[in-house]
Amino acid sequence: MPKSRDMSDKQEISLSILKKRWLKFQTMKRGYYSFILLLILYSLSWFLPLLINNRAIVVSYEGDLYFPVLSGYHAGAEFNQDVPGEAQYRSLKETWKLKESDNWLILPPYPYSPFEDITVEGNKMYDTPSNVHWLGTDNTGRDVFARLCYAFNISISFALVLTIINYIIGVIVGGSMGYFGGKFDLFFQRIIEIWSSLPMLFVIIIISSIIRPSFFLLIFIYTIVNWIGMTYLMRAEFYREKSKDYVAAALSMGQTNFKVMFKHILPNSLVPIITYFPFAIVGGISALVGLDYLGFGMPPPTPSWGQMLDVGLQNINKWWMVFAPVSAQFITLIMVVFIGEAVREAFDPKVYSRLR
Repeated sequence: MPKSRDMSDKQEISLSILKKRWLKFQTMKRGYYSFILLLILYSLSWFLPLLINNRAIVVSYEGDLYFPVLSGYHAGAEFNQDVPGEAQYRSLKETWKLKESDNWLILPPYPYSPFEDITVEGNKMYDTPSNVHWLGTDNTGRDVFARLCYAFNISISFALVLTIINYIIGVIVGGSMGYFGGKFDLFFQRIIEIWSSLPMLFVIIIISSIIRPSFFLLIFIYTIVNWIGMTYLMRAEFYREKSKDYVAAALSMGQTNFKVMFKHILPNSLVPIITYFPFAIVGGISALVGLDYLGFGMPPPTPSWGQMLDVGLQNINKWWMVFAPVSAQFITLIMVVFIGEAVREAFDPKVYSRLR
C-alpha cells in the first residue's frame, strides 16, 4: 500500500504545471463544458453556408452539376425558372418534384438565408415562429434564426480578432515599459494617459459618418484604445520578473534583450494574459452589440445581434424579435464567463504555484 502511494505521488510530481492547470480546469464542470460547447458551435458556424442558406448545395440540371453555395449567383433563367434575378431553389425543388423531373437539387438542412426578405416569394413580415421559420421573421421578412446564427459567428470572430490584436500590442508595449523602465517607461506612460483620454464613442461616430464602417475598420477603431488595459498588466508582470535571478543569469550569458523578454520573461508572465482572455472576449462581443444597436456598427444587411435587438425593441409586441437576440447574447456571454471563471480558478497561484 505505501509503495502504490509513493508511485502516485511521484506521478503527480512529474506532471508539468500546465498539465496540472488543465486537469484543474476540467474539474470545473460548467466552465469546461461551456468551453467544449462554445468551441463546437463556433467551429460549426464556419460551415453555415452549407447548413443555413437559401442556395442549393448541389443542382443537377439536364445532366450538368452546379454548386450554387460555392459558385454563388445563378439566374433563374439558367434553370428555366420564370423569376427575376437569382434562382429560387426552394420553389424550384417543389416544381421539379411535382413534374417528376429528372432534375434534382439538394438544399441545406435549414433552407433560408439571413439576407432574403419579402422580395422572395413566400416570405412574410412578422411571421410568427413555426416549423418553417423556427424563430419567425423580422420587419423585412428575413429569417430570425438564420440571422441569429450568422451573427454569432461575426460576434465571436470580432471579439477574437480584437482581443488578439490588443494582446499583441499590449504585450510588446507593456513588456518593453516594464523591462526597460526609466525614461522609456515614463515617456510611454504619458502617451498612454493622453491616448486613453480620447472620447471613443465620438471618434466612432465621426469616422462612421465619413467612412462606411466595416468589420476590420471597427476593429481598427477599437484597437486605438483597447490595448491600454493589457499594457498595464504586462508592465507590472515584466517589472516583477526582470528582478529575478534567471533574468540576470540570461543576461550574463550574453542573451539579447529581445530573447530575455520573449523567451524567458514572457512565458513566466502568461497568467494574466490567459485569465483575462475570456473576459476580454465578453468585452469585445458587448462592444460590437452596442455599436450595432446605436447604428454605428456593421453596415446593413449584415446579421448582427445589436441590429436585431434594435428592430425588436421598435416592435416590442413581436416577442420573438426581442427574445431571440437577447437569449443568444445572454447564453453566449454566460458561457464565456463560466470559462473565464474556470480558467481563473485553474491558474490560481494558491492552488498550483511554481514553488510547489
